[in-house]
Amino acid sequence: MSNFTPYTALGGGLLIGLSAVLLLYLNGRIAGISGILNGALARTRGDTAWRVAFIVGMLAGGAAFWWLTPHAFTPREGYPLHLLLPAGFLVGFGTRLGSGCTSGHGVCGLGRRSLRSLVATITFVGCGMVTVYLLRHLLGVQP
Repeated sequence: MSNFTPYTALGGGLLIGLSAVLLLYLNGRIAGISGILNGALARTRGDTAWRVAFIVGMLAGGAAFWWLTPHAFTPREGYPLHLLLPAGFLVGFGTRLGSGCTSGHGVCGLGRRSLRSLVATITFVGCGMVTVYLLRHLLGVQP
């Protein structure tokens, strides 16, 4: 948390919200990343180009920010692969089980006042809090 500034957080949040609003307004689509990626991989005829463009834009934006501000990133190392792979699988499973991810439910769903998204977001955040508590305070794992 030593690099946290409210201005960068506010700017990032505004950009995420703006992109979600523009995608909904201009394309009629929800900016749920797991759904966009799933649709791009499924290759539905006539529905793939915008999904690929969205994903490429996200990656290009992140790469451009990293290139312009390399001091803002400190790579973390030492994570065992045998734990990272199951963790990634569980995230994907949870996304499928919850019918979406935090971007779809937390950003877009809450903005549309969806009760389903509110329940999903509370579940995501609650599970994250329990996981951090278990790992840090009961098992002693430090970041």
